[in-house]
Amino acid sequence: MNPIIQIKSLSKSYKSGLHALKDINLEIMRGEIFALLGPNGAGKTTLISTICGIVNKTSGAVLVDGHDNVTDFRATRKMIGLVPQELHLSIFESVWDTVTFSRKLFGRGDSPQHVEKILKQLSLWDKKDDKIMTLSGGMKRRVLIAKALAHEPQILFLDEPTAGVDVELRKDMWNVVRELRSTGVTIILTTHYIEEAEEMADRVGVINKGQMILVEDKNALMKKMGQKKLTLVLDKPLAAVPKKLSKFNLSLSKDGNELSYAFDAREGRPDISGLLKEIDTAKISYSDLHTEQNSLEDIFMGLVKQ
Repeated sequence: MNPIIQIKSLSKSYKSGLHALKDINLEIMRGEIFALLGPNGAGKTTLISTICGIVNKTSGAVLVDGHDNVTDFRATRKMIGLVPQELHLSIFESVWDTVTFSRKLFGRGDSPQHVEKILKQLSLWDKKDDKIMTLSGGMKRRVLIAKALAHEPQILFLDEPTAGVDVELRKDMWNVVRELRSTGVTIILTTHYIEEAEEMADRVGVINKGQMILVEDKNALMKKMGQKKLTLVLDKPLAAVPKKLSKFNLSLSKDGNELSYAFDAREGRPDISGLLKEIDTAKISYSDLHTEQNSLEDIFMGLVKQ
């Protein structure tokens, strides 16, 4: 898979002394969904804005399909669609006029068929003649996506695309993102909803204090770093973990009804069969057992704390 965006030693500093981006090197592959995660103030929006040419870099280079985003700004910007966090829309315009105007801003000719396709894809077709001011917050965010897609970009940036959107609408938008990817559009999204990255992303990048601290295939990351836990639901509550079982580093729930064994998948095969034999020897009976693995959110929080 070839990179469509190449970021080389990118830094951004302000006169105040703030170093918003620090020597970032990153490649984003053509046709992938790349999730950029990080706490508030980590540099996510600054990085996106710098790639799009909205914020001037201090040093380094950004190439979009081989074009420098400064010396060949028009070519790179034409390839990019951007959905910002804030809702910036002309409230007195209709949905149709807003999306059509956005297409013309990038020098694209009239294409009612393309605009119709986008509006139907985003469930906005029945709102095409409505004024922006009459739409709900979720629908306005869909209009922002329609505007970003109006000029048929190859790359789509989604900066917190589902902020303030209800769960049902959020899932609808996930489907839209997947459909766009299936047409070959490269998608980069920032999000505070870790489940979005876990649900959709091919790769995950974690940024903190202006530095990229990790870039990894999502599934490989979860397999490599995810801690697993085996939980036994006991028939009778325990007051404490028996000393005979101390070598397994078990934990007991507050009510004494659950016994848990946490282990790191990176450290080889755990001795679960040995544990169960020892529990049987200790005459501890249980009615159920289940395992669970750390979510991407658990992994993310661990990385940021480190």
